[in-house]
Amino acid sequence: MRIVLLIICCFPLMIARGQNDTLIYAEGNITNSVTQEPVVAKISYQSLPYGSKVGFLNTSKFSFPLYDNERYSITIEASGFSPAKFILDPAEANSEKKVIRNVALQIPGHAGDSVAHHSGKVLRLNILFEQAKYNILPASYAELDALANTLQNNPKMIIQLEGHTDIQGNPEKNMKLSKDRVEAVKKYLIMKNVSGSRIKTKAFGGTQPISTANTPEAHRLNRRVEMRVLQN
Repeated sequence: MRIVLLIICCFPLMIARGQNDTLIYAEGNITNSVTQEPVVAKISYQSLPYGSKVGFLNTSKFSFPLYDNERYSITIEASGFSPAKFILDPAEANSEKKVIRNVALQIPGHAGDSVAHHSGKVLRLNILFEQAKYNILPASYAELDALANTLQNNPKMIIQLEGHTDIQGNPEKNMKLSKDRVEAVKKYLIMKNVSGSRIKTKAFGGTQPISTANTPEAHRLNRRVEMRVLQN
């Protein structure tokens, strides 16, 4: 009797394990394309072609099953970044039955983008500094070189560099830090043979945050240097 009961009890477990063994999962990490830091994003996905299965997540690392081996569409959105949309296909699963799709979110409006630099246009620059300092990190040189080339190719262009910090800490120190940082960017461009008379600067400190959330992601988003085209 004990043997019979043991077989009956274990049989459903064997079925469940078999089902899990055939299930394919979609997995991936969401990062900032410039800093490679994790970004918490809103994720929505649905099965194709009819959307009979849907799901929503709010995370920087996603994982969900692709039921019935159906293809899924997925949309990833985060404040300050261009949205990402793509298709997840179970046919692309690896040997571990996982479809891996890591997503590096792009920040719109970089200086090197092929966009019209008309008057009034504001572009966010991918410039990194030492923490709480105004020393420009080498990873930012490519972005600054692209901006210098843009200015050299558009000799009538006049820009304004606008510095912003996060909303933490002393407001006066934040204002000074944002001023020092845009001045450092201006000096770099002058070193690249761009006339200083074509580069204005303005500091805002933490008075114009993109997000007021008290999270590391929001603070990183608020720390930025933007370029405003005054004349072209």
